[in-house]
Amino acid sequence: MCLAFPAYSYVLWLSSKFIGTSEVALRIPSILAMLAAVYMLYLAAREMFGREIGLICATVFALNPIVVFESVDVRPYAFVAFAVNTAILILIRLRTSSSLVLAGTFGFVAAVIVAVHYLAAVILPALLLCFIVFKLPRGTGMWKQLAVAIGIFALAFLPLIPGFYYDFRTSKTHVFEQAPYLQDLFLTLVPPILAIALGATGIAAAWIVRRRENVQFLKWHMLLCLSLALIPVLILYGVSVSTPMHTFVPRHRLVAIPGITLCWAMLLSPFRSRALRVFFCLIFVGMSAMAYLRSPHLGHHSYTWKYAILAAEKSAASDDAPVLICSDFPDADYIKMPTKTAKTDLYYAPLSYYQLSAPVVPLPRTLNAETVRAGSEFLDAARQKHQRFLAMAYIPSYPTLDWLTRQASRGYSVHTVGTYDGIKVLEFVPETSLAPSAQ
Repeated sequence: MCLAFPAYSYVLWLSSKFIGTSEVALRIPSILAMLAAVYMLYLAAREMFGREIGLICATVFALNPIVVFESVDVRPYAFVAFAVNTAILILIRLRTSSSLVLAGTFGFVAAVIVAVHYLAAVILPALLLCFIVFKLPRGTGMWKQLAVAIGIFALAFLPLIPGFYYDFRTSKTHVFEQAPYLQDLFLTLVPPILAIALGATGIAAAWIVRRRENVQFLKWHMLLCLSLALIPVLILYGVSVSTPMHTFVPRHRLVAIPGITLCWAMLLSPFRSRALRVFFCLIFVGMSAMAYLRSPHLGHHSYTWKYAILAAEKSAASDDAPVLICSDFPDADYIKMPTKTAKTDLYYAPLSYYQLSAPVVPLPRTLNAETVRAGSEFLDAARQKHQRFLAMAYIPSYPTLDWLTRQASRGYSVHTVGTYDGIKVLEFVPETSLAPSAQ
């Protein structure tokens, strides 16, 4: 989806300039943002439940599979978690504060949440509901703070309106997943490892204490935790099952993980024995470590364009051969290919932080009419010039590579430079050309 904050491309560009373009270097902004998000959630949970539960809450959040994945992902979702957790902390402090500056900061951070990723706006109804319920007994003070918060939010949101409207109007073009099952919703709210750890702690408490505790939760704790957990995740699930726009993917569910984590922290808070809390942590951390160490995906994080682009750069260096690149964004299937360079286009984001000095010819993600038009125009021009060129695409775009191979069969010899993390790079050499093969 092309719903991400455009400035993130510049964050990666700066990181590549000052730190390098290694996989670790490009992940540093996300790692730092997620560490800040963990700290913000710790502060929020500490103010609600105390220091020990705050530390446990931060640990549970940090070990959530979605959080772990996005903390090292070269995408802006870690910044979503940071902004959401910052807003939660400010909201908790606003409950007992009449500061207009704090209210304005709350409105600004709420706008930042949407700016980082438009779909993160599903958390806003929960934040607004809790703000109103928390402040309603205070009368006029509440209305002043609400007016300031909404005013600052509106001002910060103004630059986002064109992009937000465009994505809303073209929402059907963002579909790239199947509709979710009810099981996906249940497992998001009730992670098995958490349920087992909390259940074991409850059994241990019943066996050790041998009496029932008088468990009482504060009403505002329940409102805040349940609202932050249920409202965003139910909106995402409802939209995904009732419309063609299926958005219930793990990285979008990240916006609800802080609220879900706070709910589990609230359930753990009645266990006041430090030994029981340590017991819970040992079970949860131990089971989480076993799950990660036994995972078949250990040490492999999704896929990267880095090595395919490096191979294309090396092959094209001798004669500055152009490179046809199929976008990996579903949205690219619904636009006319840019006439200018694709290296600064969001649909070809890897080119903004992996260097490719050769000319780039952009193509859509799938083999459609626009692909045929743009590809045919390029092939006609390349034949006239007897020009060598390259083509690269990820798995969903392999049909385009096959089409290019068939269309260029007369007059071109096709070689496979290599396949890197599922991204295939082909070389097209004119049969009359003496240019050496890259193989």
